[in-house]
Amino acid sequence: MADFDIRPLRTLDDFRAAEDVQRAAWQSDELDIVPLHMLLTVAKNGGVALGAFAQGQLVGFVFGFLGTGEHRYGPEAPAAVKLKHCSHQMGILPEWQSKGVGFALKLAQREAVRGQALRLITWTYDPLESKNANLNISKLGAVCHTYYRDLYGELRDGLNRGFPTDRFQVDWWIDSNRVETRLTRNRPPLTLKHYLFARTAIINAATIDSRGLPVCPDPIGPLSAERFLVEFPADFQAIRRTEPDLALAWRLHLRSICEDAFKHGYSVIDYIYEPGSPARSYYLMQQLEFNET
Repeated sequence: MADFDIRPLRTLDDFRAAEDVQRAAWQSDELDIVPLHMLLTVAKNGGVALGAFAQGQLVGFVFGFLGTGEHRYGPEAPAAVKLKHCSHQMGILPEWQSKGVGFALKLAQREAVRGQALRLITWTYDPLESKNANLNISKLGAVCHTYYRDLYGELRDGLNRGFPTDRFQVDWWIDSNRVETRLTRNRPPLTLKHYLFARTAIINAATIDSRGLPVCPDPIGPLSAERFLVEFPADFQAIRRTEPDLALAWRLHLRSICEDAFKHGYSVIDYIYEPGSPARSYYLMQQLEFNET
């Protein structure tokens, strides 16, 4: 892990630096960043705004605020209305990504939210982004049973421009056994071989074309297994840059599977990365009882 410290954002310079991190992380213009005055107001009124600093420079930040919602899983009854922490945004400078900054920021956010006597943190991410899936689902132990079509409409940043902004909303039950196990690393990562050995089927195995790109399979049939694997591209942004039609096909394909699965009581409970040429990525979906998180 690279050398950096986590602390709250406090000064105007801190919040200005958070604007700069947003511009760099999302290749964004002024219209699509959360401005200083909003970040500062959230931080001073019960929200959580934390930064990762390396030699005095802000290299990443996370911020969120108090929210409410109906939650399908949890220690109490299903669909109970509860207070939660809504984690709106986490941004990391490109040169600091994949160096443990995001994981450290989420751990610090967890401790801050626990200090507010809250048990649930939710946030959204693009389900086609495998690095985010690895952090959110595999490392942190969040689960997902909520899919939003084109949640933000058309965004103008470099990662989303001209593409439907479909999102997973994940639930991170920060005191659950699932999360404790993932964070203490008592659970070794399970491989694709493990799941295949356990007769967990891949319901939409991609074919690899002559360019080495994963191609969407034909539409799948009705869902019936207790659990199954769903494949999606391991490097979606590379496909989006070079083959936008294929990228859109993957968006619509994964959307169809997830909406149907969530409607029938399945949740995303794990992410599996299979290295190779090309690398492969999979979500594990399973039907859960409300108290399994």
